[in-house]
Amino acid sequence: MSEKKQAIAPIRGARDPISLLRQMTAELDRTFDDWPSFRWPSFRAATLPEAATWSPKIDVFEQQNRLVTRVDLPGMKKEDVSVEVTDGHLALSGERKRETEERKDNFYRTEREYGSFYRVVPLPDGVKLEDVKATFSDGVLEVSIPLPRQPEAKVRKIQIDEPAKTGKSAA
Repeated sequence: MSEKKQAIAPIRGARDPISLLRQMTAELDRTFDDWPSFRWPSFRAATLPEAATWSPKIDVFEQQNRLVTRVDLPGMKKEDVSVEVTDGHLALSGERKRETEERKDNFYRTEREYGSFYRVVPLPDGVKLEDVKATFSDGVLEVSIPLPRQPEAKVRKIQIDEPAKTGKSAA
């Protein structure tokens, strides 16, 4: 163990203070990685209201003249999710509840995780709300909304002229 301490201990003048500070920070992070309850998100969650919030990842893209929104909701069921379209916005919300239990010869462990989310996706003007479709499969929610027809842009080719030349020359 003394060899390890000697390898970590800086030699005076051999390293700059910033490098030493980075090394100390990395070692402290490794120490806390061994104790998951001490990670930064846990500290942040302690200051949030009772129902912890989380923000699932979403993808929004156009496909076959429809606006498609995909939301990753692992471990959730469609009953736990709400999809609403109001005033030019797609509102997605839900709550996840997960409990795990582990029993072995000398110990018993149970963990509970709760969290709610609320995401809003702005919709383009002219969206028809009658043809909105939503599917939920394997923890992925997909909402498909028809895009309004866009008037075709009129394009007019403009000729580029040479500037008129004057009789005076710059001397």
